[in-house]
Amino acid sequence: MMGKRANGEGTILPYKVKGVQKGWRTSIMIGFKPDGKPDRKQFYGKTQKEVKEKLEDYKRKMSMGVLNEENITIQDWFYTWLFDYRKQDLKPKSFDRYHGIYKNYILNTNLGKIKLCDLRTTHLQRHYKNLMDQGVTPTTIKQLNTNLKTCLGEAERQGYILKNWCKLVTLPKIDNDKEIKVLTHEEQTKFLAAIKGHELELLFIVALGTGLRLGELLGLKWCDIDFKNNELTVNRSIQRVPIYEGDKIVRYEVIEQTPKTKNSSRTISVPVNIINKLKKYKKEQNQLILYAGEAYTNNNYVLCNKLGKIIDDKKPGRNLKSILKKLNIEPMKFHALRHTYATRLFEAGVPPKTVQHLMGHADIQTTMNIYTHVMKGEKIEAVDKINNLFVEV
Repeated sequence: MMGKRANGEGTILPYKVKGVQKGWRTSIMIGFKPDGKPDRKQFYGKTQKEVKEKLEDYKRKMSMGVLNEENITIQDWFYTWLFDYRKQDLKPKSFDRYHGIYKNYILNTNLGKIKLCDLRTTHLQRHYKNLMDQGVTPTTIKQLNTNLKTCLGEAERQGYILKNWCKLVTLPKIDNDKEIKVLTHEEQTKFLAAIKGHELELLFIVALGTGLRLGELLGLKWCDIDFKNNELTVNRSIQRVPIYEGDKIVRYEVIEQTPKTKNSSRTISVPVNIINKLKKYKKEQNQLILYAGEAYTNNNYVLCNKLGKIIDDKKPGRNLKSILKKLNIEPMKFHALRHTYATRLFEAGVPPKTVQHLMGHADIQTTMNIYTHVMKGEKIEAVDKINNLFVEV
């Protein structure tokens, strides 16, 4: 029987010679070979316990810095830090983003091959400039530096480096003038008329009336809706996440997980008209459950397919673009419905701090970025209202 895999180590497997088991073995990645392939150190023993003890002893010596730490490269350390220190703490999608940064911008790059002890701010600055020249966005470079800063923080804590050089980098300026797409009042009215009878009608309506993220909408259950007080609570999110074995993605799974951030767990008021639509839909769904019988997967989801299963997360976005195209409205991503909700709140005079809570933003700056983009017309109109104060005498 295989030994149980612990965080940061390989599976302990039987060791056989000519088909006869001689003991057990495992391995740990210690770097990369000249051809770029992972370099792994093997450990053997007569029992699983002996193998695990050898592995733990080696890792302990690594952490104490007695195993040729002068040869550890940036890519070696980032890999070790990500898989041995962070994987168990990160949500699957977050881990996948970190791994994508490692694979695309660190592994087998000039920066990645620099020894950890030789790293200086100049190396980082040069690497970021090269990425900019290749068309990598300032936002991505900022994310790369953020990940590296946390990674090197652990290296500094353990004594591998004397200073976290990422803290001294000058990052490229991020252009915050990127247009945020939203539906105008007129476009929203046309859209709502066009989706009557559509299989995703209620999903689109709830999105526009609550500002929930797509994963939050798909994770909404009937127990989250308070019909008495016209409220709903965001308790979970549905995500399609990669499942890793080692550093390879072997499959994708749809899972329930806690909301994006602490602020994402929130209770918000729902317009009465939408509450009434939800009540009507609940009766229709109950009839469908009775009709479908055992064919219905009843996990209490509100916005699911006709057999109770989670809707493919790509479907709402595809349908939205198709509907908007038919209406001669510029196609936009599903997330634009969330921004449209925020825009309607701003237009109604709702204070930004309240909008922040309703949207579940972690900080007010995210809310204000939307505000400054979508309220240009209203700001011009407000200035025009005081124009009469400056008439020529």
